[in-house]
Amino acid sequence: MHRSWLLVLLWMLLLGACAPRSESWQRIQSSGVLRVGLDPTYPPFEVAEGPTVVGLDVDLAHALAAELGLQAEFVYFGYDGLYDALATEQVDVLLSALVTVPGRMRDFAYSDPYFNAGEILIVPAGADIAGMEDLRGGRLAVELGAQGHVEATQWAGRLEALAIRPYSGADEALAAVAAGEADAALVDSISGRLYLIGEAGDVLQRVSQPVTVEPFAMVTRIEDETLLAQLNRSLDALQATGRLDEIVNRWLGP
Repeated sequence: MHRSWLLVLLWMLLLGACAPRSESWQRIQSSGVLRVGLDPTYPPFEVAEGPTVVGLDVDLAHALAAELGLQAEFVYFGYDGLYDALATEQVDVLLSALVTVPGRMRDFAYSDPYFNAGEILIVPAGADIAGMEDLRGGRLAVELGAQGHVEATQWAGRLEALAIRPYSGADEALAAVAAGEADAALVDSISGRLYLIGEAGDVLQRVSQPVTVEPFAMVTRIEDETLLAQLNRSLDALQATGRLDEIVNRWLGP
């Protein structure tokens, strides 16, 4: 019996030694700095302007850090180097318009989503279209080969007489709606919202309910559970106060 208890104790100690441990949150609190990794080549989320970087993710990082009583410090990498930079502890968190990748969840953890980059409908202002179901017998403009085109093709199998009209780009598809050549356009929410910021905002409108979901999220190392919880808590606070919507609307319009 004595030997059995020794074996159990040894097994527990080995498990504890092998379990991932992180003191990132304590270090961040002590330094007062949250190191944020991003690729500054993806406007309007992050783009270099001279010696600085600006964008939606930059504003969000500053707001999150402020909620935590910290200063955001930005470290720039190419897109392909972001996860390696996080894994090697060059940064504490990635905030760079990143979608959730299930295959990376063994080593990394994703925050609650802060933006949906999925497909949305853009329709003429005042149109009585609240969703894809209202496009039976209608003309739907899409970007050739894009995700909206794929989604529209699936809907064409369910909606009677839905005519899909492909265009060379998202802007061309949206211009077709503005010109009356199509009843709606199905495009990614970033392209659609940016288009509405211009003059088209007077003649077109965004359907509030998204057609698909493609969430952007922050990324931490899998062992940094406390840091992730703190970031999610701060994100919840920004959502509750409307600050998150203010940041998104500043860069992508209402």
